[in-house]
Amino acid sequence: MKASEIRELLKLLDQPGIISFAGGIPDPRLFPAEAAAEACAAALATPASAGAALQYSVSEGYGPLVAWIAREMTRLGSPAAPENIVMTAGSQQALDFLGKLLISPGDTALVTAPAYLGALQAFSAYEPRYDTIRPEHGNRTPQSYADAAKAAAPSGQVKLAYVVPDFDNPTGETLSLEARHHLLRLARELDAPILEDSAYQALRFEGASLPTLQALDIAQQGSLDASRVIYLGTFSKTIAPGLRVGWICASRAIIRRLVLIKQASDLNLSVINQMVMHRLAATRYEALVETARDHYRIKRDAILGALEAHMPKSVRWTKPQGGLFVWATLPEGIDGALLLKRAVAEAKVAFVPGGAFFHDGGGDNTIRLSYSLPTATEIGEGIRRLASLL
Repeated sequence: MKASEIRELLKLLDQPGIISFAGGIPDPRLFPAEAAAEACAAALATPASAGAALQYSVSEGYGPLVAWIAREMTRLGSPAAPENIVMTAGSQQALDFLGKLLISPGDTALVTAPAYLGALQAFSAYEPRYDTIRPEHGNRTPQSYADAAKAAAPSGQVKLAYVVPDFDNPTGETLSLEARHHLLRLARELDAPILEDSAYQALRFEGASLPTLQALDIAQQGSLDASRVIYLGTFSKTIAPGLRVGWICASRAIIRRLVLIKQASDLNLSVINQMVMHRLAATRYEALVETARDHYRIKRDAILGALEAHMPKSVRWTKPQGGLFVWATLPEGIDGALLLKRAVAEAKVAFVPGGAFFHDGGGDNTIRLSYSLPTATEIGEGIRRLASLL
């Protein structure tokens, strides 16, 4: 295990004059601070409520919040009962739990290249072998993945496939409907679960929404308990990350095992945090999501406009329909990590070198740009400085 490059880069935010495109941190101007204070006060308003809020609780989660999430998952096409949900400390804890549950040393985890750095860190603690999936350009057979897993370790198997299907971290790209069906077919033939990390799904700015992988699988298999897709949800990008409230939605067989892991890990998620989150979600979720979409759409437009206006023609970038990230590919021979050192020193601009997101050591000439935190004016100036340096 090694330090997260993103977490180390966050320290740069304290330097004067730095324009940071590094961490995908939600804009604190969106946080419902006053409503959260009211919700916290309500949770502590009576001795009975305060006793529950400040006490140990069941590992599955706070009942009213779990029920709200089950209804939300049903709305998304995954008819869920409370028994299909377990609460986690954000999606990151969910990734760790699923790595612990599914991976033994030498087993194969299928990931995209690039892939979310936090997932690679979570899984790597359990010593998997990584192999690359390309859902949009799938030309490998399921048997080739199985054979490679067996060749790498005599007892090795493909144990999971991990994707961020909507507005991917780090690329900002979204899997097409065809790619989603391709990934489901691959998982069925390999008899492996899919981990669907949907942290950014609600932040769509334009275009038609696509069904979740879990909803597509349920339509084919008949029920959530028959689905091999494990859905990871979070309130961190839509309401507030500091409360650390996420969830896993999956078959009851999977959830029962994850509850055992939760019990052995931290017993239960903070009850008062769950109570506050339930009140916020139940009373203003749609309004908060809509405000976040409008806010980040302006920033997305600002960064795409600045890239078009200032970047050399040799630089290519993605054009996301939602989420918080743009992925840029630099000319061959320009190393993103070396560029970062000069960008901080000479241009007062920070970003994440793309190599951090590749399990196979690739991506040297790529960078991730997050537009979530700087203002539209800062975005334009930061991209102008970076383009000038390039």
